[in-house]
Amino acid sequence: MNSLNNGIKGFLTVASFALALLIAPQIAQAHCDTLDGPVVSDARTALADGDVTPVLKWVKADDEPEIRKAFEKTLSVRKLDAGARDLADTYFFETLVRVHRAGEGAPYTGLKAAGAVEPVVAKADLALEQGNGAELAQTIAAHVEKGILERFGHANETKKHANDSVDAGREHVEAYVTYVHYVEGIVKAVHGGAHHGEQAASIDHQH
Repeated sequence: MNSLNNGIKGFLTVASFALALLIAPQIAQAHCDTLDGPVVSDARTALADGDVTPVLKWVKADDEPEIRKAFEKTLSVRKLDAGARDLADTYFFETLVRVHRAGEGAPYTGLKAAGAVEPVVAKADLALEQGNGAELAQTIAAHVEKGILERFGHANETKKHANDSVDAGREHVEAYVTYVHYVEGIVKAVHGGAHHGEQAASIDHQH
């Protein structure tokens, strides 16, 4: 049992760090449409400085003319009054986010309120701001380790009584399937990953 647990932990050390890296492409997609996300944050800076440059990295080269045009329109309108400025800014945010998501093959469903982001994404952003991803990787590793060991424990325990009765056998099969599918989901995330705009392999949020 101890050797198996050590083997699992060894796998998790590698898999979890790889998983953390694979999550990175998802982060921009995951909250690029929120009002406190990195895209809108750069848009606010661009509008405040009157310089479109900070936002151009969020769009493909072919989409740059559309963003430049929208930026110039926004600058003109926002000079009128406070109300016009708010409307113009929102127009630019929406245009920028829509074009960005389209360039990454993701649908645009409107701007989301500030704070509308998963805690893990917020932690990923914080780690990037601090220049240290170790704590984030360790947190992910701990969640994945707990998830596997819990499912392994249940599957291993029910295996001992799998032949006692049909009901016991079915309980083991259910535990076994849950355990294996959970591990498969992690392995797929590590080795296959997900493209920008697609969901990564699911990992339980109950831990």
